[in-house]
Amino acid sequence: MNQSPKTIILEIRAGAGGNEAALFAADLANMYSRFAAKQGWSTAILDESKNELGGYKEVFLEISGVGVYDKLKQESGVHRVQRVPATEKSGRVHTSTASVAVLPIRNEEKMNIKPQDLEIAFTRSGGAGGQNVNKVETAVRITHKPTGLVVKCTSERSQQRNREKALALLAAKLESGQASQAQSQLADERRQQIGTQDRSEKIRTYNFLQDRITDHRVKKSFHDIERIMEGNLDKIVKAFSNLP
Repeated sequence: MNQSPKTIILEIRAGAGGNEAALFAADLANMYSRFAAKQGWSTAILDESKNELGGYKEVFLEISGVGVYDKLKQESGVHRVQRVPATEKSGRVHTSTASVAVLPIRNEEKMNIKPQDLEIAFTRSGGAGGQNVNKVETAVRITHKPTGLVVKCTSERSQQRNREKALALLAAKLESGQASQAQSQLADERRQQIGTQDRSEKIRTYNFLQDRITDHRVKKSFHDIERIMEGNLDKIVKAFSNLP
């Protein structure tokens, strides 16, 4: 019997909606991080790209712990938010999206990646404006030459640890069918997971004005949206526990 993966990569990307989509992506990252903490799981940011408002254009979270994949595998897809953005002066409701992909990390023995297929570059890690920049080149960028897939890891202080995590992320992406030539096209499996990030393609809607989260797959609604966004996902996770 195959054992459920105890480590996943959670990939969150801003979709339609500009800056508000990036802020929503950050809200989702915070929600999953808090849920992970409540479960006793460990969380690390492998790589991130922020906009000027502090939202995420994209972020990769590594989450490890017993039951992590079983409890979060249903989160893959397009998440839609309906709310008045903090940047909206007229009080108009905006609809934005962010996509989530859950990538299980398998045993390293299964990572059949040839060293000659990799192009590895090391750069310095650091925050915006040159703050906390490491003097040593610890950040790792790996290009998988046969597919053009590029992964990065900047979370660790050690070059070797970043290299290991970047390779694990690459293996997960390749196994999930995410690789594409020069990243110009999404593979079928990933397209099934997150679609085109269009507003009409959604698995879940977060309606702040009506204090309601609706999951369109189980056709259930959950209230107390602020509490859920603080990491209290138990009701939503439980709704999927009886599904095949």
